Amino acid sequence: MIYQVRHSTRYTYGERVLVSLNQVCQQPRDTAFQRRAEFRLVVDPKPATWRTFTDYFGNQQAVFTLNQPHQIMEVRAESRVEVTPRPPLEAAVSPAWETVRDALPHPAQPGDLDAYQYCFASPFVPVGAAFAAFAQPSFPAGRPLLEAVLDFTRRFRREFTYDPKATHLSTPVAEVLKVRRGVCQDFAQLQAASLRSLGLAARYVSGYLRTLPPPGKQRLVGADASHAWVSVWTGSAGWVDFDPTNGVAVDVDHITVGWGRDYYDVAPVRGVILGGGQQGITVSVDVEPLAESV
Repeated sequence: MIYQVRHSTRYTYGERVLVSLNQVCQQPRDTAFQRRAEFRLVVDPKPATWRTFTDYFGNQQAVFTLNQPHQIMEVRAESRVEVTPRPPLEAAVSPAWETVRDALPHPAQPGDLDAYQYCFASPFVPVGAAFAAFAQPSFPAGRPLLEAVLDFTRRFRREFTYDPKATHLSTPVAEVLKVRRGVCQDFAQLQAASLRSLGLAARYVSGYLRTLPPPGKQRLVGADASHAWVSVWTGSAGWVDFDPTNGVAVDVDHITVGWGRDYYDVAPVRGVILGGGQQGITVSVDVEPLAESV
C-alpha cells in the first residue's frame, strides 16, 4: 500500500511563551517492509534554529527553538510511504521461547547483541515478577515463541479496555496492569515490560495506523493519533511486530516511524518552554491510502 500521512500537533498557551526548545520524531523509517518516498515538516511560528540528526536507535529526529513570544505553536508533518506485506507468521514452527531467551546473553549471530539491550528495564518500562507472572500463562514450557507472543497479544484485546481517559503519559505500567484500561502507549509498554521480565528482547515501536479500513474490515483502534506497538526478537527470523491494542500481528495497516526502549525515546513531540501558563494540545492524524503498490 501507498499512504499519505498527515500529522498535526497544535499547542495553545494561556500566556506568552518566551522561548521553547522542541524535539520531533515523526519521520517514517525505511525498513525491510517500508519505503519513505516523501517527508516534510513545517513549524509555525518559524523556528530561530533548526537541525536534524539520527539518534542512537537510528530514528530521524528534528530539534528546533522558537525565540519569539508566541501563544500558539503548530507542528505539521506530511509523509508518503509505501508499505509491503510481511511474511506469513509461521508461529507454530518458531523455536521454543526459552531457546531464544537463553541465547540472548550469548550473541552468536548478527542482531543478537543489538537485541540484548532490549531485555532490560528502561525509564518507562520496568521489569519484575508481577509482569512475568502476567505473561506466563501464554508461555508454558517449550511453546514456540511466536505462538506464545501472538497468544499474549490477543489477550490484551480480550482482557483490557481501550480508554483514553483512564491514563496519562506518566501513568506507571503497574497501574495499567491493575486497572486493565489505557491506550496503545500503555499496552505496548506493559507488553514490553512483561516480555523483558521473561528475559526476552522487546522494543517499543511508534507509528501510525491506516485510518480507513478496507471494505468489509473493522476499523482498528487508535487510528486517530500516533500509534504504538511492540517488536520482539526471534533470533534467526529477526524482529517481528505485534499490536496488543488490536490483538494482531503487524502488517500493511501499520506505518513505522521509529523504535526505542519506550515512549520517551520516540515521543512525537517533546520539549521545554519558558512561560506559557495553562497549556492545551490538539492532535490530528490522517492516514490516507492512495493506491496499492505494484
